[in-house]
Amino acid sequence: MLNRNPNRPARPRSLPALELTDRPSPWLRALGLTTVVLVGAWLGLLIVGDVRAPVGPMDTTMTLRPSLSGGTKINVSPLGSLSLDSHVAPVRLDVNVDQLDPLRSQALVDHPERLSGLQDEVARDVEHGTLDLAVRSCIAVVSGATALGLAVYRRPRRALAAGGLALGLLAASGVSAYATWNPKSVLEPRFSGLLSSAPSVVGNARSIVTEFDVYQKELARLVTNVTKLYDVTSTLPAYRPDPSTIRVLHVSDIHLNPASWKIIGSLVEQYKVDVIVDSGDTMDHGTAAENGFLDPIRDLGVPYVWVRGNHDSRTTQRYLERMKNVRVLDDGRAETVAGLRFAGIGDPQFTPDRSTAPGSAASEQLAGDRLASALRDQRTAGTPVDVAVAHEPSAARETDGTVPLVLCGHLHHEGTELLPYGTRLRREGSTGGSGLRAVEHTYPAPIEASILYFDRDSRRLQAWDAIKLGGLGLSTAEVSRHLADENQPGATGTSRSPSPTPSATSP
Repeated sequence: MLNRNPNRPARPRSLPALELTDRPSPWLRALGLTTVVLVGAWLGLLIVGDVRAPVGPMDTTMTLRPSLSGGTKINVSPLGSLSLDSHVAPVRLDVNVDQLDPLRSQALVDHPERLSGLQDEVARDVEHGTLDLAVRSCIAVVSGATALGLAVYRRPRRALAAGGLALGLLAASGVSAYATWNPKSVLEPRFSGLLSSAPSVVGNARSIVTEFDVYQKELARLVTNVTKLYDVTSTLPAYRPDPSTIRVLHVSDIHLNPASWKIIGSLVEQYKVDVIVDSGDTMDHGTAAENGFLDPIRDLGVPYVWVRGNHDSRTTQRYLERMKNVRVLDDGRAETVAGLRFAGIGDPQFTPDRSTAPGSAASEQLAGDRLASALRDQRTAGTPVDVAVAHEPSAARETDGTVPLVLCGHLHHEGTELLPYGTRLRREGSTGGSGLRAVEHTYPAPIEASILYFDRDSRRLQAWDAIKLGGLGLSTAEVSRHLADENQPGATGTSRSPSPTPSATSP
């Protein structure tokens, strides 16, 4: 017999089910914990994750920052910054040059022989600094994630789990950075700010080929040259060209932008350019009324090699042919200028008059075939061409295997391509910032040009600086240094470049 109390309320049986329903799903709990770990680790790095370390004669601050692409950024205030693709990891190394220590720098000035030991000193300083940074970063991310976890969950076990996950994340990032570490990234830095006007920070064309072979050595050179930059205070050191290097300024697609001539003139003076190559579309409509726009070419002070683009008319070409410093290339005709042999062909189309035929692509290919045939004839005659020039990239590609380097434009954005038979195609962006078309888009097109460095003996491309200036209304500047593949440190000399000709030796 059951004893029941009629006045006792019945026990609710749905309470456990309600409690289970109110508990968040495992995915939401994992997402919340991940958010706490990431935010806490970031806050920890932001607050206590930097290290002050002396590097040679400079006082620096080293910091790890979250990043999608990784890499290293060296800030040399107020001169600008250098960016290196040193590693791939979700963290970036920021190095801020705070100041030049007057005692240590004066010791280098008074005793230049100490520069020979600067490499080892810098290597030791960087090693100690990065070790301290690693330890401090570990403490920072664990502390930040643990503190935020305790504030959010109010459970010590959850908070400690967040700190452990943050430490694991930082360790995994370190392994990724170590596995993808690229010491050669110092060969191709990207400059911004005032440093874009000082390529001497990484040396001239000859030195980057012969001396950039050891990362620690170049790190020491960088420290030494930054010391020199600070030593001159208000003025940047002038670019000192190597006497054995031929410097070529490649421009294209100016499209009637009058500001281009001042920029070109400044580059000619700054880089001590020997010859300018214009791969076409200097004009917009090719009319005789536009010819006066070309007059500043006479005052540039160096030879001007030009090919006709699809916006340049025969009228434009005849006007330029009357200028003493202009060399017009057409129909594969070759000219020797500043120690290099050039050949080029004008664009077969003239699009401003709307006369483009349906077979325009075939006409470009035919023009490229004519240029390639002329290049082969020149090589057979013992006068091989060093640089070919065309306006359209499709025409330029037809020269593959007949010349070491071909220059072009037309697409209004720069690029480099090694063609199947060894010819390097270098496409220039718009040195006129796309002309009047700059106002047609949301963001203005940049102004682009390149400085090409050629060895005077082999007449082969050694390196180039890609220069990019902010377009209409912008004031940004960036210079990227690039080496030809055969000149990269450790190259075996088995690149796919065309075979050496009787007048040129292997680079």
